[in-house]
Amino acid sequence: MDQQQSLFQQARQRVMEMMNMGQQASDTDREAVQHAIQAAYQEATPEEKQELEQLESKLKNNQQL
Repeated sequence: MDQQQSLFQQARQRVMEMMNMGQQASDTDREAVQHAIQAAYQEATPEEKQELEQLESKLKNNQQL
C-alpha cells in the first residue's frame, strides 16, 4: 500500500476489492477489511465516517462482513 494514502482511502480500496471478490472472500479478507475500516474511523473526518458507515453496510448487505 502506498504510504501517501490515508487510512480512509485504504479502507475504501479494501472494501472495493472485497466487493469484487464476491463470495470468494475469505474470513481473513473480511477481518482485514474490518480492521481497515476501524483504523480509518480513528482519523476520519465526519464526511469520511459517513462514507465508511455506508461502505460497511454495503458489505453487510452483501453478506461479506
